[in-house]
Amino acid sequence: MTTQTQDKPVSNGVDTEALIGARGAFAEMPEAASFTFRSTCDWVDGSESRSTINGYFGLGEEHTRKQTFSISSDHPEVFAARDSAPTPPEIALSALASCLTGGIAAVAQHRGIQLHDVQCVVEGDMDMRGILGMDPDIRNGFSAVRVTFAIDADASDDDIRALVAQSQKRSTVFDLMTNPTNVHVAVA
Repeated sequence: MTTQTQDKPVSNGVDTEALIGARGAFAEMPEAASFTFRSTCDWVDGSESRSTINGYFGLGEEHTRKQTFSISSDHPEVFAARDSAPTPPEIALSALASCLTGGIAAVAQHRGIQLHDVQCVVEGDMDMRGILGMDPDIRNGFSAVRVTFAIDADASDDDIRALVAQSQKRSTVFDLMTNPTNVHVAVA
């Protein structure tokens, strides 16, 4: 990790002016900041499913994405599945890594720090006896999650730690994993 010594333009691929503009617009019209994201999941076979993502509500109206995204999910062979895709918990860990990494790029751009390489490794510990109903005192989800970053940037170690801290502070998925969220399940 090096310290920036020249005043070169920083290009991490994030339009921070647009983000700051959105903050100003939302300050003037707070109701526009209310978004609803959605995913539709269809069972494929066995423990395999496929989620499709397109469309969301925001800025007071429905929006359609330029393309529909899909994420498949399955379980490993050790659970008598085909292992055709990552497990839902792995997808959740990937979402955390993606959210934090994207945040680092945005914060670095805003602070004038050029990134060269960012790698995020996320691990989650889980006791399978919980989801198999073997012990009601063992939770179904992760008992611990560890996030480790390796970052090469034109910045000091302290500045890099500050990037990570700010990204964590503003991460949607970090918030989802660390704070209770009301989840309502219904049958249509």
